[in-house]
Amino acid sequence: MRTQAALYEEIDLELSWSEAELPERERTKHVHRLHPYLGKYVPQLVEAFLRRYARPGGLVWDPFAGSGTTLVEANAFGAPAAGCDVSAFNCLLAGVKTAEYHGDALLDDVVALAGPWEAEEREPPSPYLADWYAPRALAELLAFRDRIEATTYQDLWRVVLSRAARSARLARHFDLDFPEEPVRGEYACHKHGRVCRPVDEAGKFLRRYVRDSVQRVVEFAALRRSAEATVLHGDARALDPPEPVDLVMTSPPYPGLIDYHEQHVYAFELLRLERRDADEIGRGVAGYCEGVAAALARARAALRPGGRIVVVVNDRRRLYEGILADAGLRLEERLLRHVNRRTGRRRGEYFEEVLVAVPARRRPKALS
Repeated sequence: MRTQAALYEEIDLELSWSEAELPERERTKHVHRLHPYLGKYVPQLVEAFLRRYARPGGLVWDPFAGSGTTLVEANAFGAPAAGCDVSAFNCLLAGVKTAEYHGDALLDDVVALAGPWEAEEREPPSPYLADWYAPRALAELLAFRDRIEATTYQDLWRVVLSRAARSARLARHFDLDFPEEPVRGEYACHKHGRVCRPVDEAGKFLRRYVRDSVQRVVEFAALRRSAEATVLHGDARALDPPEPVDLVMTSPPYPGLIDYHEQHVYAFELLRLERRDADEIGRGVAGYCEGVAAALARARAALRPGGRIVVVVNDRRRLYEGILADAGLRLEERLLRHVNRRTGRRRGEYFEEVLVAVPARRRPKALS
């Protein structure tokens, strides 16, 4: 069994933080907490590699953009950013986080969205919405959705609507990530340590998240040094960066761990977004290596001389040495970091790796 001293010799301490060093409020600062998102890495990790390998003005590319953490931090660093994702909701969220906002227009929007939100006669909701929301909560969500059409920053308010919809579901308070079935009666709540009832309204969440979101986008507006951010809705295996790339910074999905469409099923239903579940890499192990390799090969082809590809991954299946080789990449450095938590309130700690790769000298293996 390794001693603690031996273990810490293997860990890159600049990339590892304790809870005291990096509390939850810092891991979810400004726009990074506009909406819950499982599986994202902390912004401080992106900051560290931007300092090591990026330069102001050089494009940063993320082929698995997710909630947009890389894009946000690149803009704060002073670099233009671009990313793509196969999930329409992920693209919406990343676009909202990196968009520009102006105070007067934000204030006008808040006035236009102000409650109360009255129920109206509508077409019957989808089976999902009818099952997962109390009548009052659903009526308020749909009324808020209607008012969005008259606002300037419609996508921002769609994210607010989704965030409120997540909280207003007929789900147990301690089981908001992937609830299995609606709950309609009292239950023992592990989160609050008491008997709780399912939520029957959405208005309180809408009011809270409108205020919180305005505060967060205004805070980030004062920090950003580049306003250039491109978000592409598409498959990373078939999309190229919009221009040559200085740094690729990404965290591909881990095979079989998170279903990124089902994670936000309420948003897809309420916002009527296109679903591309079949194109999601990582829904299972089959085709995973080939898919990630194809995406990284496209990134490699766009890389400027001297550029690097940084991949954050929990490579417990030891897949990435082969993936990098198939993508035409050579592993330059394998860094180990201790993760006390990812963003949000999810408990648990583990180790993950950061792989720093550069183009290989040999020709890559042909990819189908």
